[in-house]
Amino acid sequence: MKFCPKCGSILIQKKKRFACPKCGYVSKDKIKLMSSEKIVSNSKIAVLHEKDSNVWPIVSVTCSKCGNDQAFFWTAQMRAADEAETRFFRCTKCKHTWREYS
Repeated sequence: MKFCPKCGSILIQKKKRFACPKCGYVSKDKIKLMSSEKIVSNSKIAVLHEKDSNVWPIVSVTCSKCGNDQAFFWTAQMRAADEAETRFFRCTKCKHTWREYS
């Protein structure tokens, strides 16, 4: 990448030469543009189990199955965008999942 010696802008290609779009400077020498990227591959793949992935907030809601008073909470947009979100709950004790419409 080359810059204009007069104003410091990046030179852009116009036909076969590079020119400054700001001040009109035209480079007389050929400019070779190169780009490179180094990709590092990770051979290890992390696997999450459902037991380890409970990252939802806990709220006080009574489970209809076991009577526990705590549940994980999350929301999802199930219908059209102008409709209210659906709230999902999962009991922290028996893992029973239910939803609540608003």
